Amino acid sequence: MVLPAPLSLWVDTAPSPDRRSAVVPSRADVVVVGAGIAGLTAACLLAEAGRHVVVLEAATVAAGVSGNTTAKVSAQHGLRYDRLLRRKGRAGAAEYAAAQVEALEWVESQVLSHDVDCAWERRPSYLYTELPQDRETYETESRACTEAGLRTAVVDDTPLPFPVAAALRMEDQAQFHPRRWLLHLAERVEAAGGEILEGVRVGGASPDGTTVVTELGEVSASDIVVATHFPILDRGGYFARLAPVRDLVVSGRVDPARAPDGMFLCTSSSRSIRTVPGDDGSLRLLLGGENYRTGSVSDVERRYAVLAQFAADHFGVDELTHRWSAHDLQTPDAVPYAGSYHPGSSHLWVATGFNLWGMTGGTAAGRLVADLVLGRADEDRAALFDPGRAALDQVPGLVKDNVAVAGHLVGGYAKAVTGASDPGSLHPGEARVGRDGTRVLGVYRDDDGALHTVEARCTHMGCVVSFNDAERSWDCPCHGSRFDVDGAVLHGPAVRPLRSLDEGD
Repeated sequence: MVLPAPLSLWVDTAPSPDRRSAVVPSRADVVVVGAGIAGLTAACLLAEAGRHVVVLEAATVAAGVSGNTTAKVSAQHGLRYDRLLRRKGRAGAAEYAAAQVEALEWVESQVLSHDVDCAWERRPSYLYTELPQDRETYETESRACTEAGLRTAVVDDTPLPFPVAAALRMEDQAQFHPRRWLLHLAERVEAAGGEILEGVRVGGASPDGTTVVTELGEVSASDIVVATHFPILDRGGYFARLAPVRDLVVSGRVDPARAPDGMFLCTSSSRSIRTVPGDDGSLRLLLGGENYRTGSVSDVERRYAVLAQFAADHFGVDELTHRWSAHDLQTPDAVPYAGSYHPGSSHLWVATGFNLWGMTGGTAAGRLVADLVLGRADEDRAALFDPGRAALDQVPGLVKDNVAVAGHLVGGYAKAVTGASDPGSLHPGEARVGRDGTRVLGVYRDDDGALHTVEARCTHMGCVVSFNDAERSWDCPCHGSRFDVDGAVLHGPAVRPLRSLDEGD
């Protein structure tokens, strides 16, 4: 099957007005950095509460992580609740579940009251496994969901066109078109007197957290909310507490007779399945999976091909119209960070680490941060999501992730210095990382035969980047920064580009 060029269905089917600006205001009540689901949720609530809000977005509204997702709006987050019950106790698990349910219900209330055209649909959600030995795990998870206040049932059959060993069904969850929803939030920010500026990259903030520094000038504010997916400010130690993961998605038209009714996630293979109604009356399949730590593999194109074959074999999808990658951040204890950016900061806030469930997690985080700014946050929820929490249940995840980072930091350089960056043998579409004297270079030959050469050390902490052959990008395996073939930043935490070198430099 021929794979289309990478492009999100959501971005392709929801045009947005141009909000680029050559100037930034010098002052606001609140500056929100990042126009994704967490940032726009917070910005909307704050603007409608009477605060003068300025949203600064390096790219375009809802075209980053929030525009590249499977867009399930669900409290069913994999096998999450037994883990939460054991690590956070019944109260913590229940608080987490309530935050997700309330996020779903708040979005629905806004969609209905504002008549938002975002393909909002209530659907049952299923976890399923192909491994018979997982059934006991599913029974345990179901009991944990009950303890957390969620209703589930272990079932043997699903609407999928293949047998499963066990499934866990949760009724009345939802799905939607995320970018149309976020463009609606952006319009509400502006209607309430806020400003949204695209193409404005924030490079830092003052030590006291009252001023952000951009390429176009400084903006001072009473409060600053950093909602840039990976927090870009060099404080708080988030690079050591977040693991970057990429999940691939393919989509194509499916015969309604072969389309499953519901949303599905396989816990034994990480396959994600849902459908999307098309504006032309057609039905599309969304199939996700083949996830990997950002920057840890280069043969991403092959992984897309695996998904394409699965869609063809099981759902009869013979042509793909879209494919894209979701970029997620995982916290050690599976709870997002939403609150004070670091201990002691009273007006600098962060929302990040949604653990592959950004539609409810990001909404919940945005709502919580807005409540914190307005001084009305629930204490128990704020404590659960507190970025400064030092719970012992985070330790195993922290150790595992930082061992992985150390391995990539040392191993990537060792691999690079054993090879040369000579581009002579590169075919169009190929890339190589190698040594040139004391420098580590990344060289890519594009489809027209032109060479693109960059210094291949991530500008965040110096890890050696690897090439992503599907997105044609340089990806950092340590903390998930991504750069285009000429070094421009695509994803943080890096804020500075890779140095681009002319051929022969």
